[in-house]
Amino acid sequence: MDEMGVVLISGANKGLGFETARQMGKMGYKVLLGSRDAEKGKAAAEALRKEGLDVIAVKLDVTSQQDINAVAQLVNEEFGGVLDVLINNAGLMVEKSWTNNITSEIKADDVRATYETNVIAPFALTKALLPALKKSKAGRIVNVSSVLGSMTLQATKGSPIYTTKLFAYNSSKAALNMLTIHLAHELRGTKIKVNSAHPGWAKTDMGGSAAPLSVEDGAKTIVELATLPEDGPTGAYIHGSETIPW
Repeated sequence: MDEMGVVLISGANKGLGFETARQMGKMGYKVLLGSRDAEKGKAAAEALRKEGLDVIAVKLDVTSQQDINAVAQLVNEEFGGVLDVLINNAGLMVEKSWTNNITSEIKADDVRATYETNVIAPFALTKALLPALKKSKAGRIVNVSSVLGSMTLQATKGSPIYTTKLFAYNSSKAALNMLTIHLAHELRGTKIKVNSAHPGWAKTDMGGSAAPLSVEDGAKTIVELATLPEDGPTGAYIHGSETIPW
């Protein structure tokens, strides 16, 4: 296993995070399965270990600096201070409807909570783990975004997401995309690649049962960006083989 390296996935006890952990584990990665709820994380890790995968549960409430520091310490103590892949997957959507949202009626506290999980947390986690990623032979950072974060498509009348106005969620993903752009710029000239993934609309708790994609297919873009070859893109916003406009 150690040939492939170590990957940390936040929000990985269910949904896209869990399936990403499974697919990365099957490729031979040692998976650090991050979960806000320690017990749910342990159960998820045990389920994957029963499939023969090398998975360790780590308590990781991404809004807790204490948890972030503890994960960074774990990487230093157990893995020689080397992390090969960071997948910022944990996310929050406070909107209850995909279509009937009035921007001016969203609570400011809900916007704050969304940004805390979807923007500030990935920044803080990446900041804490960047020294370990720099020690990797080919570090990869994947920010799990959404096509809903595309300002171009949100502003373009007739686009598939033009009427899907979830201000807290959409704007947080646009901000996460900006983190991708800034980190990729900072790390240009290094082996580290930083990209935003749009998994697609998948059947998860957030996506709902009407979603057209299976969780397995939804995780594919994330995994592809997590395992990019040396000549792969950085600072990109991608779904499958398509580049999404910012």
